[in-house]
Amino acid sequence: MGPKVKSYSGPDHFRWRLVLSVLSSQPISIKSIRVDEESPGLTSAEASFVKLLDQLTNGSHVEINEIGTALFFRPGILIGGSLRHDCGSADGQGRAVGWYIEGLLPLACFAKSPVRILFENCITNDDMDPSVDMIRDVMLPLVRQFGVGADEESQSQLFVNVKARGARPKGGGVVDFSCPIARTLRTIDLCDAGLVRKVRGTAYSTKLSPQVPNRMVHAARATLNHLLPDVFIFTDVYSGKTSGASPGFAVMLTASTTTGCTISAEATAETAALPEDVAQRAVSHLLEEVWDGGCIDSTHQSIALTLMALGPEDVSRIRTGNLTESAMGTLRLLRDFFGVVFKVRSDPENETVSLSCLGSGFKNAARRVT
Repeated sequence: MGPKVKSYSGPDHFRWRLVLSVLSSQPISIKSIRVDEESPGLTSAEASFVKLLDQLTNGSHVEINEIGTALFFRPGILIGGSLRHDCGSADGQGRAVGWYIEGLLPLACFAKSPVRILFENCITNDDMDPSVDMIRDVMLPLVRQFGVGADEESQSQLFVNVKARGARPKGGGVVDFSCPIARTLRTIDLCDAGLVRKVRGTAYSTKLSPQVPNRMVHAARATLNHLLPDVFIFTDVYSGKTSGASPGFAVMLTASTTTGCTISAEATAETAALPEDVAQRAVSHLLEEVWDGGCIDSTHQSIALTLMALGPEDVSRIRTGNLTESAMGTLRLLRDFFGVVFKVRSDPENETVSLSCLGSGFKNAARRVT
């Protein structure tokens, strides 16, 4: 008799349910997916993510009803490997490539072979999901702290390479993602946020004048240089075949602290938005994240908590700002799939949240012990 099927209702935390299902080898059933909405069932991005998981595993079984409001997923063996994936963002309803990569990182660490995926026809920057710049400069260094790609042999295998930018609505971006495998993860102890010592960032534009990112840089520095002198923001201008199918611009900022923590925020242009307004929005988001006092920003709470739960049978600790709805949902799922319960303590002095857990001791049987 196989493992018991876990049942869920609604589309919330759809991606993390599937990811933890694969890692724990437990089948899941999800019902009532947007049954009361005008467009019921799975979105194109969710269906694309299911397809991607099917390609990365061997023996997975997927059943979806005719209107897509119910899904049954029995995970197979996680094999990894190299593949191409079309994100299908041309319809304007897809999610950014960062949404896919964030969900795949915990899986890629424990695959049978290193994962290398070329994402095509994708959106690289938007306000819903982490951008490729945030993935490259913040999320991958955070994953390295857990021991993935930290040794000399695999250090060069953990990367995100932007071959073409893709802005909403039509996307058209191309991103090369690679992740090595790990035997086990490390514990982390991120409890001291420290003080901000420098700010770095990337301002990009596609199919627009090179003056657009320059205007964002000047507007961001006009505020940040009143707070600290060490501010440097790179400009990244794309044209021709590498500029995707739609014009757009965005800015991503990171604040590095004296204790090695990195806090990030970003803003993407909407219709008829001015570069100065986009830059000010990104600066405001960054200052809010720093004010929250966490060692990581709100965007990276779910991925950090997941890797902590998959770590060795030792205590990991982290300090965050206010927990997001996604992070709270992730905590519940980690308890359901792995039995990992976090100790959550609120610190009234600095209004932060301290979380600690004993890892599940998850190991990759395919990785040789060296």
